[in-house]
Amino acid sequence: MTKRRVVVDYGLCESNGICMGINPDVFHLDDEDNLYILKPDITPETEGDVAEAVRRCPRQALAVAEEE
Repeated sequence: MTKRRVVVDYGLCESNGICMGINPDVFHLDDEDNLYILKPDITPETEGDVAEAVRRCPRQALAVAEEE
C-alpha cells in the first residue's frame, strides 16, 4: 500500500506561513520562523488542505511524496 506524505524543501522554504494559515494542525511555524510538519502522513481529512498548501506555496517548497 502506498503512503502519501507532505514534505518540505527547507532550501526553498521562506517561512511565509501560508501553509500554516491553511491548516495549523499539519503545518507549524515557531517563533524563530522554522517550519515543522506536525502531521506528515496525508489522510482523507488533510488531503484537501495539503493539496491547497502545495499549490499556494510561493516558493514551491512543499510537495507530496509517495512511499511504498
